Amino acid sequence: MCDNEVIVLYEGYSTKIDDGTMSANCSCTLIKTPEKNIIVDTMTAWDKDKIIAALALHNITPKDIHYVICSHSHADHIGNNNLFTEAVQHIVGTTVHQKNIFYEKNLKYSDYEICKGVLVRYTPGHTAEDISVIVDGKFNGENVKVGITGDLFEKREDVADPTIWITLGNSELNVQQADSRWQIANAVDVIIPGHGSYFKVTTDIKSKLFNQFDQLIVYQSMKRRDE
Repeated sequence: MCDNEVIVLYEGYSTKIDDGTMSANCSCTLIKTPEKNIIVDTMTAWDKDKIIAALALHNITPKDIHYVICSHSHADHIGNNNLFTEAVQHIVGTTVHQKNIFYEKNLKYSDYEICKGVLVRYTPGHTAEDISVIVDGKFNGENVKVGITGDLFEKREDVADPTIWITLGNSELNVQQADSRWQIANAVDVIIPGHGSYFKVTTDIKSKLFNQFDQLIVYQSMKRRDE
């Protein structure tokens, strides 16, 4: 087990409003390792003071963040990236850069090990560029593997009700997202979703996710046959 710690600074949420709009913000997570501090998903542009205050509770300032990782480039996940201009790298989806230098790292084909026990993995579905972070370390006092998934998982409820993530995702990538969800669930013990509280991965959850993947493959095959 690596000497890393995962801390949820803010728990994401999403709520539909009667007029058809949505109130939402993403989960914001801090990863502390012996050598590096990493922040995952930086909320909306109106959350600057909240992030600074949350980091201060852990004796960290924006200058102490070495890596900024955003699961994808939607506005509620990248809003405060410019707080961390001294970071070694910003990783936004599959793009890796620092200032105006963009690195030719192909995250679509191999994991990117930030440091011992912290991997960035390509998990397409919600968008074509989605990534997740897998951390081997301590979370809420337990030694576990944590998957910080962005909107690959909207919230715990979308395991039982896949219409939640299907409605909010890219219809052309539904099968990929179902596959990514199942793969991540088999790689970690705990999932921190984009817009809800963390949850532990159980055998029942893995079974549900595989069945959703299998059903989508059958549906897509029948759809292509009928076209």
